Amino acid sequence: MGRIILLLLIIAAVILVWKAFGPSSWKRKSQAVQQQPKREIKGPDDDEDFLWNLEKEAFKQRRARERAEEENRRTNPKNLDEPKNPDSSPDELDGDEK
Repeated sequence: MGRIILLLLIIAAVILVWKAFGPSSWKRKSQAVQQQPKREIKGPDDDEDFLWNLEKEAFKQRRARERAEEENRRTNPKNLDEPKNPDSSPDELDGDEK
């Protein structure tokens, strides 16, 4: 009796292994490799690479602007906080109108 049960368990194990790793699963694996889901990009705001490049370019521009401002501060140590009006002459600043 024990031999019959052992034989049935071995047959069941072989069937399960065949179902799991048999030729029908080979076709599914090859189809899965061939039919990888394609990313559908509907616009530039969906593209992660595009968004990353936008952020990177904005960072580079901001960094270049900061460096230019720092270089400007180094070359012009005077306090230039007051905006200058290039159209005004020194006579106009005195308040003397002729």
